[in-house]
Amino acid sequence: MNKTVALHTLGCKLNFSETSTIGRLLENDGFEKRNFDEVADVYVINTCSVTENADKECRMLVRRIRRKAPEAMVVVTGCYAQLKPKEIAEIPGVDLVLGAAEKFNISQHLREISKGDSTKICSCDIEDVNEFTASHSINDRTRIFLKVQDGCDYNCSFCTIPLARGKSRSDSINNVIANVDAIAVQGAKEIVLTGINLGDFGKGFTGGIKKEENFLDLIKALDKVEGIDRYRISSIEPNLLTNEIIEFVSNSKKFMPHFHIPLQSGSDKVLGLMRRRYKTDLYTERIGLIKTMMPHCCIGVDVIVGFPGETEEDFMDTFNFLRQLDISYLHVFTYSERTNTLAADMKPVVPINIRHDRNKKLRNLSYQKMQYFSNQHIGETRKVLFESKNRSGMLEGYTDNYIKITVPYNEAWENKIVEWKI
Repeated sequence: MNKTVALHTLGCKLNFSETSTIGRLLENDGFEKRNFDEVADVYVINTCSVTENADKECRMLVRRIRRKAPEAMVVVTGCYAQLKPKEIAEIPGVDLVLGAAEKFNISQHLREISKGDSTKICSCDIEDVNEFTASHSINDRTRIFLKVQDGCDYNCSFCTIPLARGKSRSDSINNVIANVDAIAVQGAKEIVLTGINLGDFGKGFTGGIKKEENFLDLIKALDKVEGIDRYRISSIEPNLLTNEIIEFVSNSKKFMPHFHIPLQSGSDKVLGLMRRRYKTDLYTERIGLIKTMMPHCCIGVDVIVGFPGETEEDFMDTFNFLRQLDISYLHVFTYSERTNTLAADMKPVVPINIRHDRNKKLRNLSYQKMQYFSNQHIGETRKVLFESKNRSGMLEGYTDNYIKITVPYNEAWENKIVEWKI
């Protein structure tokens, strides 16, 4: 096509892997990639819809493109596009909206439309989305995000992901290994396994045959693959993080001592309202086992503040639970009402200013937790995978247990694992 394309990702690591795959599909079709802040013929925005801010950011990006390149074609795909295609189509400047089943058919759709046509929506009922499409980022960063699972069968009361992604389904172990082999050939050192509900790996159908595989089988198989030095598990539900998985990671030389385990609330009452599948005692048990087997392990936690019905006492239960827990950092989300979720109609509603105040308190706690965790390892020598030059001209990388290291730039260390005294 001899055209240029610029891509932008909103949201999670899974989206990052899919954007990269979409970019490669377009390059194979003759497009030349541009940075998103440059002028291009086509702009692709891969959206998230976990919070209202993600929706707003999408609309802001479209306005920015219209000012910069008014003749450019604008494509919006991802979760927001699946959930609210008509709403996106009404945004001035959007030419094409691709739902969950059509994002990887983008080249075909671009051939069929022209600038100035009425906005085209290509979407379907999420119940009809049952195919798994493997995706991974490459040439974008040293750490590669590899999608091995998609969709979710859980029905948490605050979450739109099942509506945007469909039922839980996953790749086969053989296909994952083939993708890892291909990634290894291109020189990547670390792979981050990603999915919507990663611990659910093995669910779904391939070729009409039910797979008898699970997440433990997957990581055991990957541990034997040559050519990749490191793996990380992006995020795994506490009820699916089994003792066997923890024990395996503790003995593995390739799977890094780093877990990200969603909590969402430290109040059992609020967890019940959220329709989560565990209580705080199970979460405490998982953290205790990890730290017994890997005292040096980094543990990240997702938390939502301001959920409907969360009283000040409930919030303090969460704050105190996290303060005493041996974790390393928090990802804090301010609750945002999402259409078609049970929580959207729950009462009483927590005022926005209180939600923001609670978010700030937990972010401060997260900073203190990460400082404490990092300080525990000062003086140790750990393996650091250095990535690339940051905006300040420094070189950044992460230890095996996810402590960020920043040093003066040294080209010889890019994409290299270096023994480093912290």
